[in-house]
Amino acid sequence: MTLLRALSTFSLAIWIIACGDRNSSTQLATPPDSANVSAGTVPDPADEPAITAAAGNGGPPADTSSRSRRKAAPDSAILLQIATQPKLRTKADSISLVATIRAGLKRDGWPVKAPARLSGSILPHKRIVAYYGNPLSKKMGILGEIPYDAMLAKLDSTVGLWRAADPSLPVQPALHLIVSVAQGQPGKDSMYRQRSDPDLIEKVYGLARSHGAITILDIQAAKSTLQAELAVLERFLSRPDVHLGIDPEFYMHHNREGRIPGTKIGAMTAADVNGVVDYLAAIVTKYHLPPKVLVVHRFTTNMLQNAAQIRLDPRVQVVINMDGWGQPWLKFDTYARCEVAEPVQFTGFKLFYHNDTKKGDPLLSPREVLALRPRPIYIQYQ
Repeated sequence: MTLLRALSTFSLAIWIIACGDRNSSTQLATPPDSANVSAGTVPDPADEPAITAAAGNGGPPADTSSRSRRKAAPDSAILLQIATQPKLRTKADSISLVATIRAGLKRDGWPVKAPARLSGSILPHKRIVAYYGNPLSKKMGILGEIPYDAMLAKLDSTVGLWRAADPSLPVQPALHLIVSVAQGQPGKDSMYRQRSDPDLIEKVYGLARSHGAITILDIQAAKSTLQAELAVLERFLSRPDVHLGIDPEFYMHHNREGRIPGTKIGAMTAADVNGVVDYLAAIVTKYHLPPKVLVVHRFTTNMLQNAAQIRLDPRVQVVINMDGWGQPWLKFDTYARCEVAEPVQFTGFKLFYHNDTKKGDPLLSPREVLALRPRPIYIQYQ
């Protein structure tokens, strides 16, 4: 995750081209009187024409002079930014958010054409809000950082924030447990990963069930293979409320052979993901289950190679999860580059309680994240 370091020149270029010689700081700070965008509402993608039209209602007759063009009302991306982003954000944050919204509104391929959804599909009928980590470590995420009772209470509060931010979409809480944890040491089998004890998985699964949450089991395979790690999880994946996550960051194959996890960012190919999709699809058929959710982490383009070749199967719902940490503009840029630019099926967005706030930036709120286009359907907190 250390690669999120520089402001995208792509974002700046889009902003400059789209806004011309308008004063960008003025456009970002004050909505036009005719915009009529409520500060308490996050506009929906379907509302874009209406938002744009509202920005022009009640204005003077069209004037083709350059001066009039400079004073033209801001487009829907700017209106979304105005309606959702607090003034405490930096100019870089605002520029990046507007550029990312524009990219999402204009990118062909969204929404993705996918097979007809099967009965029992979670997405897109609900938004998943997940707490991530491992109970054996206080440093891997909120799931293990604080006691279970406090964690579940905090999850309830977080779910409430998302319900309030988007009342139109029910929220499905989740516990996202790392079950194969990448290690800096080889271990007994030289695979550089530690598998969680089944009793620990059962413990987290029980907590999730008692709280109306689903469980997502996450694999950091390191030098092992996805197939080998999946084989030991079938007893859990055969349950209707257990789903899967895979993490290319710690997959030390392809051009990362011989590397120790954590020294270089790993990678998966579409073929790797397709193998997992096929496995989960077979599980769904074998055990007569509702479709599985598959979360694939990504914060660099190399982490997931040939993403356009990922096959979609109605038995598996694929989420590409923006897994980068840093200041808001870094996260927005990464979302544009790793999610918007390469449509797969659904998008996710990860929020880090500690790493995102290292430089004093408040954690992104649900309203801010919901400004993105396409709207993330999977939200993960670490």
